[in-house]
Amino acid sequence: MKKFEYFDVTADIGFYAFGKNLNEAFENAGLAIFNIISNTENISQNKSITFEITSEDEVSLLYDYLEELLFYHEIEFALFSAFDVNIEKINENYHLTATIMGEDINWDRHERNCEIKAITFHQMEVRITDNVCLRAIVDL
Repeated sequence: MKKFEYFDVTADIGFYAFGKNLNEAFENAGLAIFNIISNTENISQNKSITFEITSEDEVSLLYDYLEELLFYHEIEFALFSAFDVNIEKINENYHLTATIMGEDINWDRHERNCEIKAITFHQMEVRITDNVCLRAIVDL
């Protein structure tokens, strides 16, 4: 099974992220985001950050998660290439705990692809069948 694929959107880039379950699909969404920024195969995993998010539904959780990834990318000046996500439904909300692993950016060593300005809610979707498919668009 593919982890993610991209689709064209005017002035933006969209992606689908796939997984056997919600956790794996969110992990692959993280990979998709950082592959837009740089080649994740060249990113070591010597830095780790753990964070938690609570949202009212799966789509809001996806948006908040992707926003948090961009936040740590910008604040830590880091690239991430490994994602460990655990999502639980607690009462009416979805609670996500994530540990992301990567390293500080070194543009002499890391490929510089596209800068992501923002995550958009436009056409964001979480489809759960036998597998999970996430759809998101980022503003470049």
